[in-house]
Amino acid sequence: MAGMNEKDYYAILGVSKDATAKEIQKAFQQKARKLHPDVNKEPDAEERFKEVSEAYAVLSDEQKRARYDAMRSGNPYAAYSGAPRQSPYAGSSSGFYTSGFGGFPFGGVWSSQRTRGRGGQAFNPEEGADIMVDVDLSPEEVRSGARKAVKYRRYEPCDHCHGSGSVSSEHAHTCPSCGGTGAMDVDMSFLFGAGVFQMVCPECGGSGKVINDPCPQCAGSGRNQVISEAVVEFPAGSHDGTLVRIKGLGNAGTNGAAAGDLVGRARVAAERLGDRARQGFRMVGFALPFIILGIVVPSFRLLALVSLIPLVMGVMAAGQEALSHRSLTWWKRGATHVVNGFANAVFYAILLGWLSSCMMYPRMMPFGYW
Repeated sequence: MAGMNEKDYYAILGVSKDATAKEIQKAFQQKARKLHPDVNKEPDAEERFKEVSEAYAVLSDEQKRARYDAMRSGNPYAAYSGAPRQSPYAGSSSGFYTSGFGGFPFGGVWSSQRTRGRGGQAFNPEEGADIMVDVDLSPEEVRSGARKAVKYRRYEPCDHCHGSGSVSSEHAHTCPSCGGTGAMDVDMSFLFGAGVFQMVCPECGGSGKVINDPCPQCAGSGRNQVISEAVVEFPAGSHDGTLVRIKGLGNAGTNGAAAGDLVGRARVAAERLGDRARQGFRMVGFALPFIILGIVVPSFRLLALVSLIPLVMGVMAAGQEALSHRSLTWWKRGATHVVNGFANAVFYAILLGWLSSCMMYPRMMPFGYW
C-alpha cells in the first residue's frame, strides 16, 4: 500500500492544512456517511471509505499529524520539540497508540528519504518471487539437451546495505504510529454506531516495524533492480513446457528475506499446439458422442448428421497445423484435447438418450405420466 507521505490526507478529507480537530472530524463524518459500505454500493466505495478512515486516523491524532506534516514538509525534525509528547488520545477508548519513540518524528534520515518519494521505510521481510523465462529450443536441442544463456530483469540484494535496508542499524524498530501492532484503530462510535474500525497501519504496512535510517541506495527495501545473466541447462528428452529451476536466482527478498528461484521454461515450436488446432481437436471430440448416439438410437440419426459439420470443421482446423507438426508429443497433446471435448459432450449425449427413452416409454418418468 502507499506510504503516509505518498498520500495527501488533507485533500482526501477535503480540509485545509491548518484545519482544527473539529473541522477534521466533521469532514470525516460527512464523507464516511456517504462512503460506508452499508450505505454506498458503488464498486470502489469500500476502498474509498478505507482511504478516508486512514486519513482521519492520522490527522485526528496530534502526534501522528505532526509526524505526517514533518514528512510532507521535508523537515524530519519539524515535529520535535524536546521531550516526547503524550497523545491526547492515549488510554482512550478510541485505541490510538502513542509514539513511545521519544524525540525524532520518524528517525531522521528515514523521514527525509521518504519525503523524496523513495519510500521503503517500512520493515517488511518478504521472500522474493520466482522469475520465469521462456527459452526456445529446436527439435535437435530437445533430443540431445541444451545449455542456454538468458538475460532477465531481477531484484538483487543491495550492495550498500547488504540487503538489510538499513545503513547502520542491525534491527528494525517498533513502528511509532501503531505501537508495533501493524494496525491502527479509528473511533467511529459517532457514525452508525460502528464503534472502533481497525485498518492496516499506513506507516509500516502492517509489519509493526520500521527502519530509522533506510539505505539511500535502495530506499530501505534491501534490494535494487538489475539486469542479470544465467545459464539454463535443459536435459536430453525435454519437451515443450519442461521447467528447469535454478535455486536463488530469482528476485531477492525484501529486508534480507530469502530469494526466489529462476525458472526456465522450454518452448518447442514443433510440439506446441496453436489455438486453432487446439479448438479443432476439441470440436472433433465434442462431435463424436453425438455421432455414436445417432448410430445407437435411430431417432437421433439427424443429430448425428448435423454433428458431422463440427467434426469436419475440427479435422480441417487441426489438419492445417498438423501438416507442419509431425512430433509425437504434438499428436499426444491433440489427443488429450479430443478426450476433453469427448468427455464434455458425453453428459449431453446421455441426457438426450435418457429423454428420448422417457418420451417413448412415459412410465419410466420419475414423476409418472406426462
